[in-house]
This record gives sequence, structure tokens and C-alpha cells, in this order.
Amino acid sequence: MSFIEPITLTGRHALLEPLTESHHDALVTAVADGELYKLWYTSAPPPQAMRPWIAAALAMREQEGALPFVIRDAGNGRVLGSTRYFHVDANNRRVEIGHTWLAQSAQRTGVNTDAKLLLLTHAFETLRCIAVEFRTHFMNRQSRAAIERLGAKQDGVLRNHQRLADGTLRDTVVFSIIESEWPTVKRHLQYLQQR
Repeated sequence: MSFIEPITLTGRHALLEPLTESHHDALVTAVADGELYKLWYTSAPPPQAMRPWIAAALAMREQEGALPFVIRDAGNGRVLGSTRYFHVDANNRRVEIGHTWLAQSAQRTGVNTDAKLLLLTHAFETLRCIAVEFRTHFMNRQSRAAIERLGAKQDGVLRNHQRLADGTLRDTVVFSIIESEWPTVKRHLQYLQQR
């Protein structure tokens, strides 16, 4: 059995299910809600690039480098976006949570917090991870604030870390939650769910 296996995770507001090609149309609808792909500092794919984006995510899964999910509204089943485990390091029991994007109508609802609670619970309590990492573009202040609200701590900034498709250089902000912090972070996320 490999370190990560496709799994469906169900929470109060979010349902995470393994990404498949059949999610294409629903993901196109979700990414068009708010035109997330127009934000230059995000990785949300434009509608016309959704098929290659899905193919790349599934290829990462086959190489055991990722476990991509679609995010559904747990109440009505509507696809709201995507997230994944990646940079999976089974030897050191670490994963990164990222490639997350949500339809604008689902932002600032309980969906993202619930999705992160599901992923973190699975990572720490089933996979027995010692650390879970998050990374975002330095200019993506909304994402940085959301990661901090989860209870993650900033580890540092990787300057000139990546070249983006438009040729600009990305400074990447790295956050993590470590195993000893998980009980407190979990309690905090459960509290946020009840508000």
C-alpha cells in the first residue's frame, strides 16, 4: 500500500472526492465564478485550459506525487473548486496542501476551513504526518491571511523561487503546521466551523 491512496473525505460544509476527467465541466463552471484565472498570482486554470490542467493533476497522482481532489458543497453537491496533497514525502511523512482554488461564491464561507480540516485530519491522524506545508505567492495576501487563520506558522520566504508563465519571478511564502501543533490547530478549526 502506498503512502497516499485516493479517498473521499466528508465534512460539515465540504466533500472532497478524487479528481477525475468527468469533473471537467463542473470545474469550468466553478473557475468561471469570479474569473479566478485572471488573478495573475494564482494557479487557477482558465476554462479553455481545464482539460490539460486535469491531465497534469492526474499524471502527478500516478507518479504518487499528488492526490488531487475536487471540492464539493456537502449540502448540495455542487463542485466549488479543487485542492490537492502534493510534494508527498513518504520517507519523512510530510505533505504539502496546495493548488487550492474556490469559486468566488464559495470564498469566505465555511467550505475552505472545512476542506482544510478534512485534509489536515487525514494527514496527521491517518497518514501520521510530522508536518504539513502550505505555499503561496508573496503577492497573494488573501491566501496568506487564510493560511495564517488556519493556524499555520510562516517558515520563511523563498525569493525568486519560481518563474511564472508570464516570465515574472515568484517569491514563495512557506507555512507549516507540525505534529505537536495539530491538537491546538484542530480545536481552533473546529471552533471556526461552529461560528
